Amino acid sequence: MTTGNDRVTRDHAAMGRTALIVGAGIGGLSAGITLRRAGWRVRLFEQAAAPRELGFALNLAANAMVALEELGVSARVRSGGHRTQRAEIRRADGRPLKRVVLPDAIDDAVAIVATRPVLHGALLDAVGSDVVVTSSQVTGFDADGSGVVVQLADGRCERGDLLVGADGVASAIRRQLHPDEGPPRTSGYGALRGVAIDAAREMGGVSAATYLGSGIEASIAQAGSDAVYWYMSMPARDVPAGVDPPAMAERFGARLDDTFRAIVRATRVEDMRFDVLFDRDPLDRWGRGPVTLLGDAAHPMLPHTGQGAAQAMEDAIALGLALSHARDDVPAALRRYEQVRAARTAALVQRGRRAARVTTTHNPLLAALRTLLIRLVPAERMAKMFMLAGEADPHRTLR
Repeated sequence: MTTGNDRVTRDHAAMGRTALIVGAGIGGLSAGITLRRAGWRVRLFEQAAAPRELGFALNLAANAMVALEELGVSARVRSGGHRTQRAEIRRADGRPLKRVVLPDAIDDAVAIVATRPVLHGALLDAVGSDVVVTSSQVTGFDADGSGVVVQLADGRCERGDLLVGADGVASAIRRQLHPDEGPPRTSGYGALRGVAIDAAREMGGVSAATYLGSGIEASIAQAGSDAVYWYMSMPARDVPAGVDPPAMAERFGARLDDTFRAIVRATRVEDMRFDVLFDRDPLDRWGRGPVTLLGDAAHPMLPHTGQGAAQAMEDAIALGLALSHARDDVPAALRRYEQVRAARTAALVQRGRRAARVTTTHNPLLAALRTLLIRLVPAERMAKMFMLAGEADPHRTLR
């Protein structure tokens, strides 16, 4: 692995076309895989001293598993995660509102819950650690007719033929592309998340359960042979200032049933974290010239969609397809990629906002309507909608 102390002075023109990717998270690594397959030399800049994935676990819905299959890492993620079988939607006190056997509901599709290190590790091994340049914070770029140059915080520069900003919700690349947009804004929601090790016995025979109460949405999901991922989401105004995650877990967990509280109690302090959730409006255009965006840098989604990682991986697949057909007109290929991805991701951003309003509402009338709809909508239809199962190939026009 290249470190930030190495001064990159290679002649990129002598080594073929070079793609510069900012951010070694799930989206950046996935883009590295697809661009290498498309014949590009890849340089992936990560500001941390080692590539790692912050966070705890991910619900990998059916469309995410299709993407992982195309990226070539689905088998490893399946072996390290847990296939969702029986799932429930519950009232806050644990009484079930809806039960679903997921393999029956989504036909041949597969849904997995895995810890983030399992997914991140599989992607890092697939792209190759030799392409990752660590301790390298990209602060800006200059684009011209012959390509793009990125500037790093330590004064280094590197030239490439295209630039992909996969550097998250506070993306430096997005900030330069859209200087009038302003910083990310708070969404009005917060999330407390954790992973309990050796807690699968507490699941009671289900793979996953979602709880809905007044002002709270919570879930538990088995994320491996013994790990259980859990989260609670609530309006940010309900979170007292200065309360640490364990105290917050005790406060909000008191609204939930014994099963949920037992899993939270089994979680080490260092394995739980509270985050204020940020939001951005969908962009009319993502990039310009040889520069584009990907994942949260382009379309941050509230976790209520269960689609953040999946859409970053889908972005990467679409990007690789668009560039595999590009000859000399890289900007045109990037605009085609953005066109294909923009409508799908914008719709999911809006879905996440609607879901958060409904699942964390304090309004008793809206909560009653929520309960009625959960009871009336068939389990199979609900599962296919949330898991994006049985869809047509979202990238068929790029193939």
